[in-house]
Amino acid sequence: TGKTGAVAACSWYASKAGLEILQEGGNAFDAAAAVAYTLGVVEPYFSGLGGGGFMTIYNAETKEVEVIDFREIAPAAANAQIWLDEAGEMKQFEKDGQKLGTMSSIGGLSVATPGEVAGMEYLLENYGSDAVTRQQIFQPAIDLANNGYLVTATFKEELESEYAGLAAMGEVGSLYLNDGMPYEVGDTLTNPDLATALQAIADGGRDAFYTGDMAQAMVDAVQAEGGVLTMEDLANYEVKVREPVSSTYRDYTIYSLPPASSGGTHLIEILNILENFDMASMEVNSAEYVHLFAETFKLAFADRAKYMADTNFVTVPLGGLTSQAYADKRAQDIDLNAAMEQAAPDDPSPYEHTDTTHFSVADVDGNCVAITKTINYYFGSGVMVDGYGFMMNNQMDDFSTDSESVNKIEPGKKPLS
Repeated sequence: TGKTGAVAACSWYASKAGLEILQEGGNAFDAAAAVAYTLGVVEPYFSGLGGGGFMTIYNAETKEVEVIDFREIAPAAANAQIWLDEAGEMKQFEKDGQKLGTMSSIGGLSVATPGEVAGMEYLLENYGSDAVTRQQIFQPAIDLANNGYLVTATFKEELESEYAGLAAMGEVGSLYLNDGMPYEVGDTLTNPDLATALQAIADGGRDAFYTGDMAQAMVDAVQAEGGVLTMEDLANYEVKVREPVSSTYRDYTIYSLPPASSGGTHLIEILNILENFDMASMEVNSAEYVHLFAETFKLAFADRAKYMADTNFVTVPLGGLTSQAYADKRAQDIDLNAAMEQAAPDDPSPYEHTDTTHFSVADVDGNCVAITKTINYYFGSGVMVDGYGFMMNNQMDDFSTDSESVNKIEPGKKPLS
């Protein structure tokens, strides 16, 4: 507990790493990078160097809210037919004669160009403080990778649920299986190769990851499993700085993520719809309460399927989707006494106008950062980068195989989150 800062992460190790940076005088942004890198060590099934994500930050000095988009990007050679056979069916990824899943979810063709390191480096370069060194920020993650961390109940659960894939993908299994079997809760795991990768980034910054030996190792690993990632894809990766979506809910102002994340926009749409009802009068989790949430979610997800995609490729009516007037119109579709069979999207365009793993860190000055990052499914693509100890994402699976979808695969495009 404390009154001068806070760190909330899904791992004790990660929260501790962030707290230590705050105690050493670093700001929330320094601490967030320490948390992020530590999570990649101790929860490698959720996120890591081979993944990407989004962050919403509040800069106490400028009093501005900004979104840093470090989502993964489709390689230049990716296309809408990348996983489909001549009949238009999804091809299966096979390893030693064993079918492990679709090519969109495992193996090299599931890998998008990772953004995590670019995102953290952008954060530190633009918002980090001089109170702590880069080595201090990276040290907790490096020490855990070298000296070991305890396997948790969640870790064991993921090892067991993904056992077939882990066993079949040799590099992964050699690290995360103990003589071919899942580790037990309380066992200690080390990953010195990942410590090597982290130290290289601590010393060399972004270039240590996106060019040179580590980049070549990523390309080799992905292409060996059928992927199309290239050195050019890695070198050309760019972080995008975006305006947050924003609206009010009763007496609160909410800032959240714009596309290629769908969460923030539709969180706001959902809250705007719910503002039409007397929520305070309803018992939490009563039939009436659950029904209202379910109907509201149906409307928001119908709009999500219709409109949401990477705004560099598609015009998304964000102003309309986050408009209170549009939400009021959608609320009229809700019958408090009957459930909708099928929700349909509406047209938010008339409401457009011009003024319109997760962890969190706050510091004593009021700086805040909220980060969601991932390698997508548990253990991502199953592709391990030889000599560097981290998994590549399978974020390509977040694209649609429908050639008419706004979220179809296109080179350089970010899949909808």
